[in-house]
Amino acid sequence: MTETLEQPLPSSSTDRSTPNARSADHTALPEVIHVRPWIDPVVDDSGHDPRSRYVERFWLGVLGPTATWLLRRLVAGLDRSPDGYEVDLVDTARAMGLSYTSGRSSPFAKALQRCVMFGLAHQTSDGLAIRRRVPTVAHRHLRRLPAAVQTEHETWSQTVTLDELSRAHQLAIAMIDAGDDPDAIEHQLIAVGVGNATAADVADNLARL
Repeated sequence: MTETLEQPLPSSSTDRSTPNARSADHTALPEVIHVRPWIDPVVDDSGHDPRSRYVERFWLGVLGPTATWLLRRLVAGLDRSPDGYEVDLVDTARAMGLSYTSGRSSPFAKALQRCVMFGLAHQTSDGLAIRRRVPTVAHRHLRRLPAAVQTEHETWSQTVTLDELSRAHQLAIAMIDAGDDPDAIEHQLIAVGVGNATAADVADNLARL
């Protein structure tokens, strides 16, 4: 697993001659950062796609909507540029309907920090390393969610049998052959009675092909 670097996101300020300038450097966000994949073989193999229904149902209440959408956008960028890419934070914030300020108290800046706080990203010398897949929600976070969501998570986490996966996979292939959108397969499987965890696994396996 890549080592976490304990340092703030790099500052766009170049004036370090005064205490006030040093303080501004510590709190200011740059306008452009480099995003690269966080390589973690364990989570990469067993985790959940940030755009999956699992993340919608269980990570959203932990991470918050802005951070969840931001994580999804950053991971989508890694789909196009697997080795990493530069992100214009000003444009990204505006595309999400947010204003951009260089301070760390804005909703956009807080969303970036929440991704780090909850272990879905870590800071590097020039930006962020982002998990391409996210782990199962930890119990300490899950227990803060409504009781109904905790119960749903327990049901979701029950073991999926090979027969269930096989039947759901056949359904999914038939849907794709019929011209259905691959991105909608998980929701379509659930709509025809496939269990949440099974549908998520099948959709995830198809996405990796």
